[in-house]
Amino acid sequence: MTPYNILIVDDHFVVREGLKLILETSEQFQVVGEAKNGQEAISLIEEVHPDVVLMDLNMPVMSGLEAMRALKDNNCSVPIIILTTYNEDDLMINGLALGAKGYLLKDTDRDTLFRHIESAVRGEALLSSDIMARVLAVREQQSSLVSQAPHNKEEPQLTEKEIYILKCVARGFKSKEIAYDVGITERTVKAHLTNIYNKLGVDSRSQAVVTAMERGILHM
Repeated sequence: MTPYNILIVDDHFVVREGLKLILETSEQFQVVGEAKNGQEAISLIEEVHPDVVLMDLNMPVMSGLEAMRALKDNNCSVPIIILTTYNEDDLMINGLALGAKGYLLKDTDRDTLFRHIESAVRGEALLSSDIMARVLAVREQQSSLVSQAPHNKEEPQLTEKEIYILKCVARGFKSKEIAYDVGITERTVKAHLTNIYNKLGVDSRSQAVVTAMERGILHM
């Protein structure tokens, strides 16, 4: 099996070396590049074409969020997992809204890191239960303000099946698992996800979950 190519983006040498040592304990991954900031990351992504990027947030020159925004503006769809020491809800929400496939703290265990990378390679977002709980908490805090604000735009209508599929995505289920649970093909699941993306105006699973929660469409 060809190993997955990983790009590590962090301004601390020790952190990059530590991640590299962890990843190299598995033949499934190989580190093809390291960057000290978002600007270097953008250049390296064009050069080495990684399968997954592990991205820190708080870096000099260009932050992780700024790099993600620039990549999104340039229609670069490389899967990004945020790996940071900053356990802040605003950063988490913004990162997921920009399409991050996962949000992990740097003290996460090896198996969790590997599972998130494997999901990202498949194009799927893997959001842990505690992350989803925090997204919900932030959404609840904002709900009263949102409900009081004038709505000039009609909210998109998702079907019951689309909402159920989105709930499964929010719980970290893979397309194959959702297909088995619902009794449809994996291809049909992906078609439903495409419809959800179009209705919500997003282009990734994590964005769909966050956007649906923010708009009060999805309740866990």
